Amino acid sequence: MRAGVSTACLYPLEAEKAFRSLAENGVALTEIFVNSDCELHDPYLSEFLAIQKEYGVTVCSVHPYTCGIEPMMLFTEYERRLEDMLKYYGRFFEFMNKLGAEFFVLHGNKPQNPCSDEFYFERFAAVQRRAESYGVTVVQENVSRCTSRSLDFLKKMAAALGDAAKFVLDTKQAHRSGEDPVEIAEALGTHIAHVHFSDYGAKGDCLKFGEGEYDNLKLFTALKKSGYDGSVIIELYSNGYDSPADLCESCRKLGGFLEKHGFAQ
Repeated sequence: MRAGVSTACLYPLEAEKAFRSLAENGVALTEIFVNSDCELHDPYLSEFLAIQKEYGVTVCSVHPYTCGIEPMMLFTEYERRLEDMLKYYGRFFEFMNKLGAEFFVLHGNKPQNPCSDEFYFERFAAVQRRAESYGVTVVQENVSRCTSRSLDFLKKMAAALGDAAKFVLDTKQAHRSGEDPVEIAEALGTHIAHVHFSDYGAKGDCLKFGEGEYDNLKLFTALKKSGYDGSVIIELYSNGYDSPADLCESCRKLGGFLEKHGFAQ
């Protein structure tokens, strides 16, 4: 496992500036949260690439700003919307190919837009097939305000889609959904392909590593037992740290923890 930081932590700082700030503070692994369509193209794409080359930063994943419209575009019966969205995602996948990113984070549907589980799984599979044509993997995130909040739902998805079902385990969102991250790790096993991390305890659910009381050793032990050896991306809100340097120090502490206990690559 390897610790990193999402550019989303620095929102509303523009994505390329957030990427540079993390790189300048010594973060070697990132997830880029694309906040606007223009960021997929030049001049911003060239700036991302220049920063990546200058600092040697690995981009493991991309999170699209389109999560708010995914229910309408992917999970209704209007087929044209689905095809439009798949074509649009192609722009993200091309962006990812240029940066070497592997995982594309999907929030998915919301309970306010009901559809059957089978329909949901079919639509996710359609997005996954399109992503695979670009060498990209779509990862379903567990999100407290979305259909994916439920571990039971995620287990059904894994059973229905087999190897095509890949997940982001987001610890903060798990706690907000009343789910235990360890139970998610144990239940989904090898289907977990990516991790969003924040610590949890009396102070809240969006804390820097080491500021909570949650048994993180138990969590990472469960992930290792399932064979997980991927990224652990810190994803905090702006009130969860004092400065970019403070945020990046938390990443170093998390990396040290992973190395100390034999979880690091």
